[in-house]
Formats: sequence, C-alpha cells, structure tokens
Amino acid sequence: MATLTASPAAARTPRKDALHHARLAIAIAAAVSLILFLALHGYSYYAAHLEDRPFSPLDAQLRPSGTIGLKLGILGVGLFCILFLHPLRKRWRWLSTKGSTRHWLDFHAVVGITAPLVITFHSSFKFHGLAGLAYWIMVAVALSGFFGRYIYAQIPRSIHSVQLTIGELEAQTSYLALRLNGQEFFGADDLAPLLRVPTREEVRVMNLIQLMWTMFVMDVRRPFLVSRLRRRLLRGSELLTTLGGLRASGYADFEMVIQGVRRQSWLRAKTAFLDRASRLFHLWHVVHRPFSLSFVTLVIVHVSVVQLVGHR
Repeated sequence: MATLTASPAAARTPRKDALHHARLAIAIAAAVSLILFLALHGYSYYAAHLEDRPFSPLDAQLRPSGTIGLKLGILGVGLFCILFLHPLRKRWRWLSTKGSTRHWLDFHAVVGITAPLVITFHSSFKFHGLAGLAYWIMVAVALSGFFGRYIYAQIPRSIHSVQLTIGELEAQTSYLALRLNGQEFFGADDLAPLLRVPTREEVRVMNLIQLMWTMFVMDVRRPFLVSRLRRRLLRGSELLTTLGGLRASGYADFEMVIQGVRRQSWLRAKTAFLDRASRLFHLWHVVHRPFSLSFVTLVIVHVSVVQLVGHR
C-alpha cells in the first residue's frame, strides 16, 4: 500500500467564490429565520379551522390583508421579480456582466424556494378562487424550476458557461485516465464501481423516468463511493475527522488521486447523458416559460382585484 504524506491545507477558495458563499449563507440564514419565525409565531392561527380564525388575536396580523400578511404578499411579489432577473440577464448586456452564471443560479435556487413559502404564509394556507389557482401554478413553476436546475447541472460547461461537446468531454476523460493509470493508491477493481456508467446506447433507449432516476442515483452514490475509497487507506482518528471518508483528508497526493477519480466518474456520466440531457433541457424551457407567464398574469390580476375590491 502506498505511503501517505501529510501536506499543508489545500489552497484557499478564490476571493470571489468566498464572498459569494458568504452572501449565499446570509441569504439562506435570513430565509430560514423568516420561515421559522412565521411557523412558530403563527402556529396556533394556521392550525385553527378557517371559521375560528377571525376570533384569534393573531388574525389582524396573519390574515392575507393583515399587518404581517400584506407585507408577506409584497415580499413574495418582490422575490418573484428577483427570480425573473435571471432570464432577463440573457437579454440585458449590462446585467450579463454582473457575476457568474453559477452564482446567479445559486441565488435563483434560494429565492425560488423562499418565494413559494412566503406566498404560502401570505395566503394563510387558504387556496381557493383566483388566488388559489395562481398559488398552484406557482407551485408547478417552482417544481419545474427545481427540475430544470438539476438538468442544467447535468450539462457540462466551460468556465465561460459554454456547453462542452462530446469531443471535449472525451478528451478530458482520456487525459484523466492516463493520469490515473500512474497512481499507486488504488487498483482497477477499486475504481470500477465509481467509473461504471451506462453506455450512450443504453441511455438513448431509456424513457424519461428511467433517465432521471439513473442520473439521480449516480449523483447520490458518487460521494459515498468516493468515501469508500478513502476508507481503504485512512485509519483511526482520520476516519472520524473525515466523517467516514466524506470529507477530504490532509494528504495532498492521496486527495489529488481522489479528486481525479471523482472527476473521471463525473465526466463519464456527463458524456453518457449529454445528448439526452441537452434535449431534455431544451424541452423544459418550452414547458417552463408558459407556466411562468401564466403565473405572472394571474398575480397581476390578483393584485389588481385586491386593490379594486379589497380583501379580508
């Protein structure tokens, strides 16, 4: 077995990524704090029957037109306006220069989760009439967004967000394969489970459910297969500090091989699924857009009706 040599910690995250992660953490903390506050503060009100709510001391605050409920509605609309900045970014040149696509998608995902939850509390869990129709379309848009974000992640891109071709992926895979052949930590049998992927021919005949399930299972299994590789060489307290191999160890040469194997596994999977994932992402765009536009239309109608006739 190869000898492991301890080394200094890996290089620090680039400054821009570090700032992005800090801002993302603040956004997530703010969203979680708001949702927890609403759930705890209004639990007795939201859990009560609809006919009993007008008698609750929280009704003046939490009903859709209440002091808190109305602000939640405004906040929800504002969050959805932020969500629509992402597609506009492709059309407005000045906006396209702000940040990277990956960073935008991270915030898009956080806002995309937070906005439906805020609107749910704004509605005080009443889903009827025009507002109810808008709500369920919103849920469909949100679920569609999660699906689209996952498919987007299946399509490898360069640092400039340009989709890589099959040839480029195969060239990277071949280069990594040559590097891994010279490593002395793992044998071919050790790496086989991680590098085993369906062929492009097998992927081509999969139906949509099989395709999504196969991609999902491979993405979920990958970190655990990597941790199993680490556990073959780590011992004692090292297993605890790496959480059973899920976290990187302090051995640079060893981790370089691990990252190469992980990258090789990722490249093989993306190469196999690239054609189907690209076509699926294009189809998702066709379906997602009318849902989004219909939701915006219903929101405008809902807000207009409330302004004209009022809402309890």
